[in-house]
Amino acid sequence: MKCTDTLGVPKGVSRAVPRCLQTAPTCVVFGCQPDRLCHVLTCASTFQHSGYGVYIYPNSFFRYEGEWKGGKTHGRGKLLFKDGSYYEGEFVHGEITGEGRRLWAASGNTYSGQFVLGEPQGHGVLQYRAGGRYEGAFHHGMREGHGCLVDQDGQVYQGWFHGDKRHGHGQMAFQNGDKYHGDWVRDQRQGHGVLQGADGSTYEGQWHSNVFSGLGTMAHCSGVVYRGMWINGHPVAQATRMVVLGPEVMHVAHGSSFTLSIELQQDDGKVAESEDGRLLSISAGVRHVQLAAHSEVSFFRVDQGSREAPIQTPFGFECITYPLLGPTSGSPEPRAAPDSADTDSPPPKGDREVAPASDTLCGQGDAASDLPAGGRALPHPENCRVERGRAQFVDLCLGPPPPGYHPVPFLDGRHKASRRPRGGLGPGRRMPTMPGPAAGSRPDEAAEAEPVTAAFPGEYVIVIRDVTTPPFLGRTLPTAFKHLRVSAKAAGPQPRVTGEGPKAPV
Repeated sequence: MKCTDTLGVPKGVSRAVPRCLQTAPTCVVFGCQPDRLCHVLTCASTFQHSGYGVYIYPNSFFRYEGEWKGGKTHGRGKLLFKDGSYYEGEFVHGEITGEGRRLWAASGNTYSGQFVLGEPQGHGVLQYRAGGRYEGAFHHGMREGHGCLVDQDGQVYQGWFHGDKRHGHGQMAFQNGDKYHGDWVRDQRQGHGVLQGADGSTYEGQWHSNVFSGLGTMAHCSGVVYRGMWINGHPVAQATRMVVLGPEVMHVAHGSSFTLSIELQQDDGKVAESEDGRLLSISAGVRHVQLAAHSEVSFFRVDQGSREAPIQTPFGFECITYPLLGPTSGSPEPRAAPDSADTDSPPPKGDREVAPASDTLCGQGDAASDLPAGGRALPHPENCRVERGRAQFVDLCLGPPPPGYHPVPFLDGRHKASRRPRGGLGPGRRMPTMPGPAAGSRPDEAAEAEPVTAAFPGEYVIVIRDVTTPPFLGRTLPTAFKHLRVSAKAAGPQPRVTGEGPKAPV
């Protein structure tokens, strides 16, 4: 004689009760409700018991308590497993079908919702013992369709599932505050999507295997915008260095303004036109120990309170900070045209067209620079935003030495006589009051010193820094330098040192 139970159970655990039990010829049902008689029944093919009862299976692994109809589990009941797992809910004609609750002892997970033939199917809630929960659609025991998943870290996904994985369109809020909405493929962000970072950055474009891959645009919280191709989360055409255009040594006439153009370049030397918005600062330094061939001043004696650490340059010498001025309507003196030989410097502001207003063409800022000898504040050049990989600082001028800087002239008068017009250090100006050589050593020196209103001839350095904050994708571009040589104006052509400056055409 065979005993058939017809009870279905959830998929993934194996069927709780085999279709045919052959371990014993009899099965026992106890009718145990207070208002009903208790029975001891022989299980046979003609068994048609209805009502409430307890069924103990011959292999002792399963136990059923609940309602019966026509010899089958039907109505409300509870199926218990020897390992502590159980199902409690509705049965229909011997199968777990309808609303119920399931506990898996091995994992500790619980499911409450709809069942079909022993498997979670329809709408339900799956609670994970490790933390987190899923509420949504199920099919054959797996997450399938639309649902909401909260993981153990509190991250929330709302969207579509397929094959128990996030698949299709969905949005997710991450633990760090980032938010993503877009396409998913087998639990990974893939396709088109938008990521809104907790820091205010935004990326919109293509994804592959959870990283930026393909065409996309990032608007970084620092103000940098990159539009272009990405591979494995990195921009393909990202800038890696800054280059100040022009000759190796830029010559500027004393008192003249000048313009500097900067390019952001990739490793291959191409301009990083996919990049906008990097913030650049500009400053200047003066060579710490000058060469007699180019300067009237040997060095600057700096007061203790004005001393700063020297700046190492790529030109083989150190420099100390020096004032650099931006454009202003109240310039300390008119800016003269550059030397005819120095074609890289622009003409004075009054002789050229006014540059269009743009962040890329940078002027003065609101902050005041060091006070010159006259005590009047002079403007610093303002920081400059990059556009399509390029930036330009216009109408710059080296200012007079700041307070605390005392120029020390070369003592070799014979060496300097051939390079300096009569009348002091440079045309139309004299050294500030300072201890000098013994009386009579400079017969052409005026009795009273005049205030210095511009930089002494000599060698200077322009410093361009990437001050983007926070750094774009965690990287700051290396500092760029430009060697600047200021020459004294004279009626005739200025002498040049052999081997320096641009070569004459053959």
